Amino acid sequence: MTCNVGGIERPIRIAAGILLLGIGALAGLSTVGTGIALAAGAILLLTAAIGFCPLTALLGINTCAGKPGTKK
Repeated sequence: MTCNVGGIERPIRIAAGILLLGIGALAGLSTVGTGIALAAGAILLLTAAIGFCPLTALLGINTCAGKPGTKK
């Protein structure tokens, strides 16, 4: 996998992922709302951790520093 998540996007994904996990765990949402918040938070944290997001790759977006197509 090539890196396509980097720069300022990575810490934003981490912060948003932690926020969504907290909301899902503590906000008292419905079961569906809790599941959506937890899943979205986990996906954001995972994509920030590995430096690759399939959706941004599909859209052709690359915020990773360095030459396009370089490995992380």
